[in-house]
Amino acid sequence: MADSPLFQALHMEMAHALCEEQEKGLSVLEGVGFRVGQGLSERLTKEMPSFKDELDVLKFLCKDLWVTVFKKQVDNLRTNHQGTYMLQDNQFLLLTQLSNGKQYVEEAPKFLAFTCGLVRGALSNLGFDSTVTAEVPVMPSCKFQVVIQKS
Repeated sequence: MADSPLFQALHMEMAHALCEEQEKGLSVLEGVGFRVGQGLSERLTKEMPSFKDELDVLKFLCKDLWVTVFKKQVDNLRTNHQGTYMLQDNQFLLLTQLSNGKQYVEEAPKFLAFTCGLVRGALSNLGFDSTVTAEVPVMPSCKFQVVIQKS
């Protein structure tokens, strides 16, 4: 991906510009992230052996994809072994420029929509339909909940 400061600035401007119309802007950002996730996972897995199961795919997201985009791995991956995964990033790159603490927590969703789409797009490209939501307990930490849809 691009240099981290460049990516952060571009993302911040996209989030501000698109989210003036709150609901529509969030879905546009999520859609952009979805398409980026599809393309990025295609490129990153081109020469990798196929994954054994969905846990292997989530490990790929937490390591390879996260490092490519955010220059670090996810800090914690948890699962209930029934299709629900929690990815925790304690210093989420797209929130670190905002204040620490709870001061800007209400602004956080617009900075997480792109990444929710990114994860959902990557999973879709790898054959898994999913729902991805995000929460911010304390800035700049965030948790992404991924629920794999069973067919």
